[in-house]
Amino acid sequence: VQLQASGGGLVPPGGSLRLSCAASGRTYATAWFRQVPGKDREFVAGLSSSGTTTWYADSVKGRFTISRDDSKNAVYLQMNSLKPEDTAVYYCASEGSERGGRDYVPVRTYEYDYWGQGTQVTVSS
Repeated sequence: VQLQASGGGLVPPGGSLRLSCAASGRTYATAWFRQVPGKDREFVAGLSSSGTTTWYADSVKGRFTISRDDSKNAVYLQMNSLKPEDTAVYYCASEGSERGGRDYVPVRTYEYDYWGQGTQVTVSS
């Protein structure tokens, strides 16, 4: 499965962006991670294979929403009320199988088999 992330850009504080991740095949649990230079890639938001369970990092809870359109094999991340500390390269990721079950949301990088190339999000005035 290949993942293609898009939708990043430059946005002022308080603004919104919607990231998209197009998959070439079926995905299971999917997630968005982000990374800034010199730091580890961190979990942002995830959606279980069943689509019924979501999980968010505390830093984005209430501001970001992950969703999926199975008819398009696409995953989205709606980001509202953006802050300068949200600046990072954002990566989408997908499991290759339902390791933890249909309602499980993996939060560690090693739990994901496929990764998109990343899209830069910069929050600055």
